[in-house]
Amino acid sequence: MSFRGKSARCLVHALPVLLPAVAGASEGAEEASGVATLVWQGINLILLLGVLVYLTRQPIQDFFSERRERVRDDLDSAARVLADAESRLAQWQERASRLDAEVEGIRRAARERAAAERESILADAETAAERIRSHAHAAVDQEVARAQAELRAEAGDLATRLAGDLLRSHVTDADQRQLVDEFVARIDGDRDGPQGLH
Repeated sequence: MSFRGKSARCLVHALPVLLPAVAGASEGAEEASGVATLVWQGINLILLLGVLVYLTRQPIQDFFSERRERVRDDLDSAARVLADAESRLAQWQERASRLDAEVEGIRRAARERAAAERESILADAETAAERIRSHAHAAVDQEVARAQAELRAEAGDLATRLAGDLLRSHVTDADQRQLVDEFVARIDGDRDGPQGLH
């Protein structure tokens, strides 16, 4: 029950006691002098206040006790909320400081990976360049060899043609017959030689 409800209930209980006293005081005021009226009114006031204090003392104490408990509970709740907020703030500040360190670590690792990747790419490029140079040298050597072979073949053909032309221009029919006879004799001699050895 609230404070007002308890106070109203106390006043309702106190009215039957106080009304006759107030009525008696007003009757006495007509008959008695002003001092007596004042004394009766003072006594009635004291009685009224005493009854009110007696009847409302417990509800007032309960009200202020409940109010004090509510204020204490609110203060305790506020202290818990404040402690929780401070704890969370400390956690977030710690995370923020760790985050800076983590970001720096990630940057350092990224720089190291980039440097390692750069070195690896340069090494691969150097290996590829060396392989290309080697293939180019081999290709050049092959081309030179092929060109030399072609030149030799062409020089041989040219020499054969020149020799043929020279022979035709300088060798007479008698020279040709003599060459043929010598060639035939040599072939016959080669044929006889191996048989004679057996």
